[in-house]
Amino acid sequence: MPCKELLIPVRKYRRLSGSFTFSRSAILQSEHDADQLPMKQLLDDLGGRSRTARSAKSADVRLIRDKRISGDEAYRLTIRPAGIEILSACDAGAYYAVQTLRELLTVHGKTLPAMRIDDAPDFARRGVYHDCSRGKVPKVATIKQLIERLARWKVNELQLYVENVFTFASHPSIGRGYSPFTPTDILTIQAHCKAHHIRLVGSLSSFGHMEKILALPEYRHLGELPGHNGHPCGTTLCPGDPGSIKLLRDMYADFLPLFEATDFNVCCDEPWELGKGRSRKQADKIGVGRVYLEFILKIHKLCQKHSKRMNMWGDIVLDHPEIIPEIPKDIVMLNWDYYPKARNMRRTHEFTDAGLSVFCCPGTNGWSSHGTRMEQAVSNVAKFARIAKRCGTEGLLNTNWGDYGHRNSLGVSLHSFAHGAACAWAATKVNHNLFTERFCRHTFGERSGKLSAALRTLGAEPGYYLYHALVEPFDLKKSVSLGGALGTPQRVIDSPKVKSADLRRRLAEVKNLRIPKIAGLGEFEAIAMEEFDLARRMDALACRRILVGRDLHAGKKISAAVLRSLARDMQAMADDFARLWRARNRPSRLRNNLAAFKRTITEIEGGQTRRTK
Repeated sequence: MPCKELLIPVRKYRRLSGSFTFSRSAILQSEHDADQLPMKQLLDDLGGRSRTARSAKSADVRLIRDKRISGDEAYRLTIRPAGIEILSACDAGAYYAVQTLRELLTVHGKTLPAMRIDDAPDFARRGVYHDCSRGKVPKVATIKQLIERLARWKVNELQLYVENVFTFASHPSIGRGYSPFTPTDILTIQAHCKAHHIRLVGSLSSFGHMEKILALPEYRHLGELPGHNGHPCGTTLCPGDPGSIKLLRDMYADFLPLFEATDFNVCCDEPWELGKGRSRKQADKIGVGRVYLEFILKIHKLCQKHSKRMNMWGDIVLDHPEIIPEIPKDIVMLNWDYYPKARNMRRTHEFTDAGLSVFCCPGTNGWSSHGTRMEQAVSNVAKFARIAKRCGTEGLLNTNWGDYGHRNSLGVSLHSFAHGAACAWAATKVNHNLFTERFCRHTFGERSGKLSAALRTLGAEPGYYLYHALVEPFDLKKSVSLGGALGTPQRVIDSPKVKSADLRRRLAEVKNLRIPKIAGLGEFEAIAMEEFDLARRMDALACRRILVGRDLHAGKKISAAVLRSLARDMQAMADDFARLWRARNRPSRLRNNLAAFKRTITEIEGGQTRRTK
């Protein structure tokens, strides 16, 4: 079948007789300015002496506007022996048609089977949510490269998670030392998004996850419960303090006018201390849910002032379902859940039954992982897509977090970004079993199956423990914190849940794993290949550290050669980690991770061969 190998499935196609072959001097014709960018992409794929034309008596590919095509993002792509015709009502439809044509070139080469494709997305909103606040602030160039890949997969929304990484004119100390985005950065990113038919939607923590701001002297008085989870001033704004909404009013005034999109994500998830500190008396009187609702309604008024449609995470509302009827109907609930059997995922209907719009939010499962939990991510996204379609939601927002220092790389999340995009475009047509092979072919040009097998092995991390064990001190009295709201990770080396036999099995898997070499890749994909290998090495080192740590705790003497080898390999990994971080990201909190690596290496080099209990 001519379309079965596509990465992003199409809704409907029909095989026609014959085929079409691109010549070395193909002509791509459109009279519309917006079509010049996708036609340039197609020219780059074709190579040779192909060119574009505003008008031509004879053209190999014609892009035509036709109001009979229903839907801004819909298109009809017809391939006949005499040439290719693309019909769309709007610019976005033409853009997506060209992306499908580019996929067909990847599958079939320059001789394409004749066919007619009628295509349109299942969801109006098909988004990616990328964490820029737990450590890594991407370079603008990196975000622009990511935008181009996401758009090729027909993603039409991008949100960048901001806690403090923005230069607020009214509050200049916020973000200082975190390599924050400037207004010019946001406008540059937005312009690139717009050219590729992606909406840049603002996202700003507005209730919980405020620990970095509350740690600053001028904002400490706004915390709900000082000392929570090791944070001197906690992580949550006190909803009853008038200064809390005043701070948000100022931040919104600096931030929101930059965004053309009507939607705005106020976050408001996980205010862990709510009702436990300064708002406790009020919570005892009217309930935690109503305390939360009252503050949400104040934020809603701020959004209305800026003519924004408020979006917010739905976890706290589902914890207090009695307030669902009182949520304003113009608020969009972002229902998030990241596991295949997650309970809140199945509760999506509680929002839609109440007449609320919903954006369903699965996750890449790349956080707290070096190589992702791929099977878990695929299952989570696939199930959430089916629920989203059944409940009539606005779409899918695939979230990519960076908990505990954001050591997970952008490269290892690309597979899930692409898979989420496929499910958002065609929820029930994705072949999940073969998706990884297709991803490797379309993204890296790799057809042997070696890369897909490697990514499956890399993505088979059994949990979170290898991520934490990489920097866990051997000394049980010490701990390491990378400055996140989640606090200090649980101990791994002495955990009875982590079996030594499983560690040795995982060590053998990743130690012998080879990421294939692929020639001719662009910079973005070439860095991703290095990130895959770095993830492999980090997993192997974490396994080795746990096993050595257990021997130390058991009183065994570890040879100097074993310790030297471990320290040497940790240092080599740290050097490559820093190089790859800098290739994609601003300096930001790289120093936190390098300091953790240094402590670990110093501990190993110290030759601890005694019991460390």
